[in-house]
Amino acid sequence: MDLLGQGGMGEVWRARDELLGRTVALKLLLPGNSDPTAADRFRREAQTAARLNHPHVVAVYDAGVHDGLGFLVMELVDGHSLSQELAAHTALDPGQVASLAAQTANGLAAAHRMGVVHRDIKPGNLLLSADGTLKIGDFGIASILDDPSAALTATGQVLGTSVYLAPERALGRPAEPASDVYALGCVLYQLATGHPPFHADSTLGVVYQHVDALPTPPIQLRPELPGVLSDYLLRMLAKDPAARPTAQQAADWFAAQHRTADRVLPSTQPASAAPISKTTRMAALPPPRRRRTRRGVALAGVAGAVALGTAAVIGLSMNSGDEPASRGNGSTPGPSAPDPTPTHPGTPTTVTSAVTATATPQTPKETKVPAQKPAKKAPAKKAPAKKAPAKKAPADKP
Repeated sequence: MDLLGQGGMGEVWRARDELLGRTVALKLLLPGNSDPTAADRFRREAQTAARLNHPHVVAVYDAGVHDGLGFLVMELVDGHSLSQELAAHTALDPGQVASLAAQTANGLAAAHRMGVVHRDIKPGNLLLSADGTLKIGDFGIASILDDPSAALTATGQVLGTSVYLAPERALGRPAEPASDVYALGCVLYQLATGHPPFHADSTLGVVYQHVDALPTPPIQLRPELPGVLSDYLLRMLAKDPAARPTAQQAADWFAAQHRTADRVLPSTQPASAAPISKTTRMAALPPPRRRRTRRGVALAGVAGAVALGTAAVIGLSMNSGDEPASRGNGSTPGPSAPDPTPTHPGTPTTVTSAVTATATPQTPKETKVPAQKPAKKAPAKKAPAKKAPAKKAPADKP
């Protein structure tokens, strides 16, 4: 057997099913696990995944306990995760984003119809097989909506990965199907732009942004994206769960866009325009827009109950955190694969906007000029009086 990956819960091995003659992924629960809920969650993963039979969900073949070790026998996905895809390409073509979105949303819709919420949708849990088929793996922290005993969230902890955490979950509310849609929206936003929707210096900072900040429209980060795709991603990231599309609606919409990709998802960037580099996009990335609403007050009000100030927002899935990349021939097991996303859940990258300061010319103060007094007119000179002609004296007559 070859070790494919390991995480906080256990290890995943490539194994051979001698009975059926096929290669499988064998997931083993590590002995002495310090998490008191690990065994329950491991058992629940088997029960949850066994309820799902869908081409876009990793299949579970068998489960049990051997020599005190719990095990799952699962479908081995011969390919890689979307986190590895992102590491290789940063951002994907809009048509490819639409295809992956339609497949993932279809798998989620099937799970939601069975009353199952995944609760940890992220690139490392979305596996791409060699033939291009996407499969959702690792239902290890999924909850079954019709099973009240499935609430395995410990006091002060929110299960999931902060970069893809829905706002209602950050506020301590139960996960629901709309939470998966929001997480998928975050993943697709990252696939389309090369960046997750929110960035901060800490996990808690990212959580607050999910609750109280508006994401930058994707088209501003990557102008060649079609406007319809940018708008739909923002709809999936709506703060209000009721304002988001359902997983099935998203699947139908993205499938339609993929079928007509050349017509509906054209590039809005002129053919002669040079592509925008990752460095340029990062330099121009504006900070998330803030919502001036009461959500920030609500978050502070429930902080004591959820313990957001002190508890880590953690992902307790099989391969969350630092773990080795897939080994052997590159096959990826059903559980989550390593997640080398640009922004680690615990230490997201802070991106500052490049703002150019422009000097504002000042208007000079108006100077009052004193009015000049009119000049005095010189008195008119009197014309000299004309002298009367002298009268000649009459001549004496002789």
